[in-house]
Parts: sequence; C-alpha cells; structure tokens
Amino acid sequence: MPPITVVEGRRLSLTNLDKVLYPATGTTKGEVLHYCTTTADLLLPHLQDRPVSFLRYPDGPDGQRFFTKNVPPGTPSWVKSCEVPHSRSGPVRQIVLQDLASLVWAANLVVELHTPQWTCGAPGVADRLVFDLDPGEPATIVECCAAARWLRDRLAADGLDAYAKTSGSKGLHLVVAVEPTPSDRTTAYARTLAVEAGAALGDLVTHKMTRSLRPGKVFIDFSQNAAAKTTAVAYTLRARPEPTVSTPVTWEEVAGCTAPDQLSFRFEEIAARRERYGDLHAPLLSPAGAAPVPKAGRRIA
Repeated sequence: MPPITVVEGRRLSLTNLDKVLYPATGTTKGEVLHYCTTTADLLLPHLQDRPVSFLRYPDGPDGQRFFTKNVPPGTPSWVKSCEVPHSRSGPVRQIVLQDLASLVWAANLVVELHTPQWTCGAPGVADRLVFDLDPGEPATIVECCAAARWLRDRLAADGLDAYAKTSGSKGLHLVVAVEPTPSDRTTAYARTLAVEAGAALGDLVTHKMTRSLRPGKVFIDFSQNAAAKTTAVAYTLRARPEPTVSTPVTWEEVAGCTAPDQLSFRFEEIAARRERYGDLHAPLLSPAGAAPVPKAGRRIA
C-alpha cells in the first residue's frame, strides 16, 4: 500500500515517491512533493480564491500531458471547489487550493498550476493584468527582457506597477494588480499596449499570434487576460526537461540579463531566493497596490 501521510489533520495517500519525473536531473516525485510543501507559504497566497486548472504530467514532461479544469475523479470531499461559468457547456466546478493539505494532494497528481486573472467570487472581473512574453527562436528571454522593460515604463506612465517573473519555460510574465475590471476591458487595454510595443520596438516584438511572424521576435501575448484563459501561477513547477519554476525576479535582474541561463531557476534554487528576496510578488496580493485600468486607447500620462 502507498504510504499514508497526515497533513493538517487530513489523511493523504502519496504514491510512487521514488518515481523519476525529470530524467535530466534525476528528480523524483518525492522531491517534487517536498518542494511544494516547503514552498507552500509562497505559493498558496497566489492561489487563494482562484479556480485552478491543472496541466498534468504524471509520467514526467516526456510522457503524456493533459490539461484539465474539471474536478478530477476521486477528489477528496474536503478539497474545496467553486462553480465557474463556461460559455459552451454551462457552469463547471473547479478546484480551489486554499490550504497545505489540498496543495499536497494536487502535487501528488503531478501538475502545473494555472489560474485566471479573477477570483471565484467575481468570475470574469479581473484583479490582475498579465502579459506573456514568448520568444520565437532564435530570440530568447534576453529579448523578452528588453520588451518587458518597455512595457514596465509604458504601464508606469498609466499609473500601473508591473512585476516580472520567469514563465518557467522560455519566456517572461509581467503581472499588474488592478482594481476590479471586466476581463474584456483588461484584454482590450493589454492589446493596445502590445500594439504600441510593436510600433515602438520595430523588429523586436509582435502582438500577432501568426506563427510565421514570430521567429526571432518576442510575441506579446495579451490574450491571457480573457476571462476563459489562465496563466501559470508564481512558484509552480513546469513540465519542462528540467524542474524549472515560474520564478519572480527583480527588475535589476531583468535589466542585467545577457544570457538565457541567468533567468532560469530550478526548484532547488527557490529557498535561497526566498531568503534573499522574500516574495517579490507579495505587492500583488494587497488591494492597496491595485490601480484603475485606463480605457483602451486612452493614455493618462
């Protein structure tokens, strides 16, 4: 029988702890669970009250991967969920990870954690604005950093403070705390800035999804602000060849990035970064830091 662990009074059956999930580094499922447990104080606040979508990769990043939003079969009754509108099939129920026991249960499924830009209490009303900067080869995260700095300054001109994190894959995410705003408005505003970036930065960026336009450029994906879209949450492990993490970074690190490996962080590096920086995205959790979203096409400053 798999070992039974008690987490905050909840009995959990943890399976295949010796299974190697990341062959490149020999990282086991037990180590993944340990990371999620020891990083819970950073991770859980960014999951609070948000429906979670799972990208599951139970056999590691080279095995089958599948995305699920519905509550998985066999979910314990004590794991919270919330009803989420769905444009095609009507409302569905999604997991809400509110505590350590629920997080460990989810980690045992081997998942990336993705959330929308709104909370369960206000579906489709965003309290965050995001930009996903995705480099098309041969561009790398170095070029993403140049685009991110332009966007940071442009957002600041509208009274918005941007915080950066690695995607945990190849790119960079910018996240902004905003006053509650319908998702269609945040999407329209983000698109306006992406178009402006394309005009200002010439051959460096594109806001268009057409893949033939993206080689050598940074694709500024503004669409993740749409109500139905989700983004990898800060501190989640990713299904990549190595156990990389979507990691908050300083603007000094962004400005100083001259090689891709400078902004690639594996799970064993997060504890030292926490000791040095705390949670660089903590300001996103405070309503006091939220600012109004300008109407698309109208610049404040």
